[in-house]
Order: sequence, then structure tokens, then C-alpha cells
Amino acid sequence: MQKESGDLRVFLQNHPVFSGEEFTAFLNARGSSNPRTRESTLRYHKRQGTILQVRRGLYCAVPPGTSPEQLPVDSYLVASKLASDAILAYHTALELHGRSYSVQDQLVYITSKYPSGRSFKFRGINYRAVASPTKLNGKEPDVETVDRAGQLVRVTGLERTFVDVLDRTRLSGGWEEVWRSLETIPYLDLDQVAEYALLLGNSTTVARVGFFLSQHRDALSVEDDLLDRLRQHRPRNPKYLTNDEPRSGRLMSEWNLVVPEQILKKSWEELA
Repeated sequence: MQKESGDLRVFLQNHPVFSGEEFTAFLNARGSSNPRTRESTLRYHKRQGTILQVRRGLYCAVPPGTSPEQLPVDSYLVASKLASDAILAYHTALELHGRSYSVQDQLVYITSKYPSGRSFKFRGINYRAVASPTKLNGKEPDVETVDRAGQLVRVTGLERTFVDVLDRTRLSGGWEEVWRSLETIPYLDLDQVAEYALLLGNSTTVARVGFFLSQHRDALSVEDDLLDRLRQHRPRNPKYLTNDEPRSGRLMSEWNLVVPEQILKKSWEELA
């Protein structure tokens, strides 16, 4: 019995956030494959306050001396465990890369199980599942694995994240947040950025990427050849940079993109 308790303590120490599948694998490794054993063990430790249930099939380990109510929960670890193939993305990836202007109360993860991987709220954080861009056909380029509290978390790389947040700004905090966040990035593999932008197959997204890079060519050392490469895939007809209403702005003919004045002038800086 002591060894069983010791094994569980080690598991909980190594898994501050864990899924039901991970707990089942732990029990199976110890020869306890009965599903009733899993349920009774989880119920017991929830009553004892050593496990906090986040939602069905997802739990946090509660260290000795801490109550479940006082337990600080790592929301990024929670998001990473919401699906077996979860990839933290969009503004959430910016946060993990340390490149977000502000922290949002929504964490976004990509899963092939969308829409079955439904969104939910826990301790004021909204966890949102989204599908990967359709043009990727189930492939997930530029995904990194990072260590967080001893557990591995999958997150889109910075180059992919740069394009993704310009592609789907509504998952990324809006245009001001995206602009101010991306301006904190000191370096990018621009060939990788261009390759991924073209892979998405969306001319408006390509134009958004090209416009941002052309506006920050000195800071990011953007060469003319790369801009020319992107420019060849701009929209044939003018498109709006944003989907906000009312739609207005100045036409950037180089990219066939209508850009709002507040973005061109960075009007938020006047309020700082």
C-alpha cells in the first residue's frame, strides 16, 4: 500500500495537470487495468483534496499544504491537455513566445477533434478549440515542443504564429493587439514566414503579411526579393485589411489592401 501511495505521489509531482488517459496509463503500468479502479481512485483523491477536477477527464495535482481552492492552475498546461493533439496557437502562442502586448482571458488551441473539442470556461479563462486552416490538409508545419513545469506543450513556432495572427485576428485579440504584439519581435526567418503564408493559399493573408513586413522592413531586415515574391500573390482586386465595420481606409495599391487610418497612423500611440 505504501508503494502504491508513493507511486501516485511521484505521478502527481510529475503531472501538475493530467488527463484521464494519462492516469489510466499510469494505473495500467502498475497492473490496475480495471476502469472501476480508476474512478474510485480519482473520487477518493478528489475527496481528500489531492486532486482538483478541471472538467470531465482533466485534473490538477494539489501539492501538500495547498487546498484545491487556493491552487494556482497553469492555464497553458490546461489548454495543452484538452485534446491529445492540442497545439497552442494564435494569441496564446504569442503569449508563450513572450511576444504578446497583453495577456488575454482566452486561450486558443488547435485540434483535429474540433468541433467535438468544445470551448469551456474555468477560473475566468475561456478555453477555445479551433480547427487548423483547411489548406494544411491535416498537416501541422512549424510546431515546437516546449517544457512547462516538466510537461511537454506543443505550440506553433514564432514564424507560423506571425502569419496565423494576421490570418485570423479575431482569435488574436484584434488588430491593435496583433500590431503591437508583432512589433515586439526582433527577428524572424522571413523565408519561412513567406513559405507558410503562401501555403495557406489566401491572397488577403499574403497581402496582410506583405504589408506588415513592408511597414517594418528596416526593423526586420526585409529584402525586396521577399516582398516581390509575396506581391505576386496579392489579391487581384482590393481587399479590406480588417473585417470591422464601417469599412474604410486608404488603398495600399502595392498590396491591393485597404488599410484603416488608425493602423497607418498607429493612433493608439497617441493615447499612450
